[in-house]
Amino acid sequence: MASEGGATGYIVHHLTPLTVGEGFWTLHIDTLFFSAVLGAIFILFFKSVAEKVTTGVPGLAQNFAEMLVEFVDQQVKDTFHGESKLIAPLGLTIFCWVFLWNMMDLLPVDLLSLISSLMGVEYLRVVPSTDLNATFALSISVFILIIFYSIKIKGVFGFAKELTCTPFGPWMMPFNLLLKVVEEIAKPISLALRLFGNLYAGELIFILIALLPAFLQPFLSFPWAIFHILIIVLQAFIFMVLTIVYLSMAHEDH
Repeated sequence: MASEGGATGYIVHHLTPLTVGEGFWTLHIDTLFFSAVLGAIFILFFKSVAEKVTTGVPGLAQNFAEMLVEFVDQQVKDTFHGESKLIAPLGLTIFCWVFLWNMMDLLPVDLLSLISSLMGVEYLRVVPSTDLNATFALSISVFILIIFYSIKIKGVFGFAKELTCTPFGPWMMPFNLLLKVVEEIAKPISLALRLFGNLYAGELIFILIALLPAFLQPFLSFPWAIFHILIIVLQAFIFMVLTIVYLSMAHEDH
């Protein structure tokens, strides 16, 4: 497939999503489909482990699930200083879901595209993390939770006071409000762009390697895949930890 339409056409083809609709209402069907499938895999895996859990000698799946739960729980204990039954499950969900998104980047570049082309689907982007719409949707969901808990814990008056009276006191109210608005808006933007940028760059490198002569590809793709595994795990971890940190800040009532 690398020869079809030249190098530029090949790259554009792999980075073009499968869409339906126009303008603001354009939907990226491939991102929605793979996000839903990976989310279902996450839910079904933990549901299966929970149904078969034993106090005796645990199996491989139970060991893996318990390791993940304990890992996320420890991050919450170290970072989150409020009281909420939502934070640990949310952190686990974000870490596992983003990790599964990112893992799609390790599939051979042409594998799913070739299968989809046989089914009459021309464009297919298989890594949800390389779609800015997906990363922004997830980060905006976190932002909504930040605002919700800020108002719930501090009250409407307390949250308004925090926006207008910090850090320089009530006499600098307009400047304080500007700083706080920029600070709050920067949270979802940084979350979304960090995840998108790292995975988009990684996917682009895999595509560029696929354009090289076949005898060179194994010598470059395998080392890059090994290194990219670190990026995949790290970006899922960073998204989870920053979410916990932001929600911990929202729970601070002083």
